Parts: sequence; structure tokens; C-alpha cells
Amino acid sequence: MADLGITLEIASARVAEYLKAELGVLNGQAVKFADGRELTRADLKEIREGLVFWQAQVASLGGVKPRAVGRVRRGTYRMR
Repeated sequence: MADLGITLEIASARVAEYLKAELGVLNGQAVKFADGRELTRADLKEIREGLVFWQAQVASLGGVKPRAVGRVRRGTYRMR
């Protein structure tokens, strides 16, 4: 993926914004973002798509991935 200049802090902040927007729209409110866009309940699909995108960004920027430790027991690894 190309470097978009997105940091973990930016991505985490966007996830928080989208979660807040989703909650507001589900409660029947319109939500206005800092960039001027206003979304209503009809835009819930767009909000959820944005939330999925930003959650993926946070996951990819998180750095530490689970790793298997110890030995195999019954065909599975213990994840840390």
C-alpha cells in the first residue's frame, strides 16, 4: 500500500469520529464532520464503510501482530 502519510494517531482519531457518527445517526441525528460533510441516517452505509476503512488502517499501522509461542499441542499454537 502506498504511504498516504497516515499515522496511527490519525487513523485512531478517525475511527473514533466514525464511531461517534454511527451512534449519532442511529439515534436519529444528522452528523457534521470537520470537513463540512453532513450525513444522515440514509448515509449509514457510507459511515460504516468509512469505519471499516479506518479500522483496517489502525490494524495495519499497529505494528505488533500476534505470534505463535511455545510448541504445537493438538495441532494449535498458543497466540500471544
